[in-house]
Amino acid sequence: MGYEQFLREEVEEDAPLIEGTRYNVQVERLDKRGSGQAVVWRENKKGNMGKLRLTIPYTIPGEEVHVTVAEPLKRRWKTTVDEIVKPHPDRVEAACKHFERCGGCSWQHYSYEGQLREKTNLVKGYVQGAGFDPDLVESTVGAESPWHYRNKMEYTFGADGSLGMHEPGDFRTIVPLEECLIMRPDMKAAVLEVGSWTKEHQLSGYNKDTHEGLLRHLMVRQSFVTDEILLAVFATEAPDAVPEVKELMKRIEKNHPNVKSLMWLENRDIADRAQAADEDIHLLAGRDFIYDELMGYRFRVWYDTFFQPNPKQAQKLVELAMEMGQPKADESMIDLFCGVGTFSLPFATRVKKLAGIEIVETSIQSAKRNASDNEIDNTYFLAKDARKGIDEVLEQFGTPELLLLDPPRSGAGGKVMRRIGRAQPSRIVYVSCNPETFAEDIKQLEPYGYKLRKVQPVDMFPQTFHVECVSLLELTDDVDEEVRRELM
Repeated sequence: MGYEQFLREEVEEDAPLIEGTRYNVQVERLDKRGSGQAVVWRENKKGNMGKLRLTIPYTIPGEEVHVTVAEPLKRRWKTTVDEIVKPHPDRVEAACKHFERCGGCSWQHYSYEGQLREKTNLVKGYVQGAGFDPDLVESTVGAESPWHYRNKMEYTFGADGSLGMHEPGDFRTIVPLEECLIMRPDMKAAVLEVGSWTKEHQLSGYNKDTHEGLLRHLMVRQSFVTDEILLAVFATEAPDAVPEVKELMKRIEKNHPNVKSLMWLENRDIADRAQAADEDIHLLAGRDFIYDELMGYRFRVWYDTFFQPNPKQAQKLVELAMEMGQPKADESMIDLFCGVGTFSLPFATRVKKLAGIEIVETSIQSAKRNASDNEIDNTYFLAKDARKGIDEVLEQFGTPELLLLDPPRSGAGGKVMRRIGRAQPSRIVYVSCNPETFAEDIKQLEPYGYKLRKVQPVDMFPQTFHVECVSLLELTDDVDEEVRRELM
């Protein structure tokens, strides 16, 4: 059965009912966010038996747990565990002291082998739910180390100036950072330096209710190849209005020589997003970007550049895409949702010509610059909506033999997928960060004669429920008759 059907499956009506709001339940499955799901039956105010669906974070399917549900009872309820009556064999002790309070990780209670199995099953469920053979899904490629893998983190300043991560589901409560096991020690040290500076000078954080306060967010990025670090402080005032900034600059220069970019970004908007810098951008020290490398190609990474957060696994993604796509020297190729050229540059050196399409203008500018830095001259990058961009590229370059797409979590969408189907490239490599929208998207290609050949999940985010996958679809003669008439 498909994963969606599995989520909707009903339980037997004789599920145990414990007196009052205390329940012993068995965790049956995980939801889309990796939290345990259980169902019990209880008596409502009218004396009828009603189903109570429980979401229980930090649990594993098969575990028996004790929970208490507060009144008034609803049909759905999120609760916490009072006691684990029967733990799963894959349950382990969380390594981080902030686990369950910090929103950065959600699966530290799950052994890494268990995480990989769960992610494989998740992808299989969505693939099967869309009508494809789940045996086409390979076992998830794990990380060599499930710790210290991230090259980018974003932290928030609390109203009292504390620096840390949001509590899960609570954007007003900040868990002050003391340790973080998914980023590199150098990054953590730089973040703690900023947090110490903030506290020593009693600088205020942004209050989401009163819309007052100075400091909003801190972004840190680091290249695993060059070791260069970028620090970006998001604030409501210009640095000239904050005399303490000069001391921050001195402390960073003295204690963190690998910080090659120290930036201060003004954001006075009510919208509290780390990427929102609609006003002035101030370079406090160094350059406004850092250098990074992937597959031997050099990239410039700015504060707002999308670059795969797990560089070691990102290399595996590119290698898998190469293996599946089999680019050839006499072929043309389209890289849809190309970003700054993460896939474009390695593929461009193996094909005759490559066109990259991306709606974000700054990403296209970066892609062009990255191609130039790497002396690649057979690329054409277009800043345009995916569907319209395909039309323009097809008009100029004709039908490509190979098309690669790496859309956002929302997927490419039916209109884009059908446009790809009508273009009839021989091979399609789909890189996805969301197996649900991936399955929905590739279903759109079936009437156009495409067959799914392989799906390879890759664990980009250990200790979380997220999973990436790379897949290959090939064009066959098995085209729907109505579509065949459309293509004639």
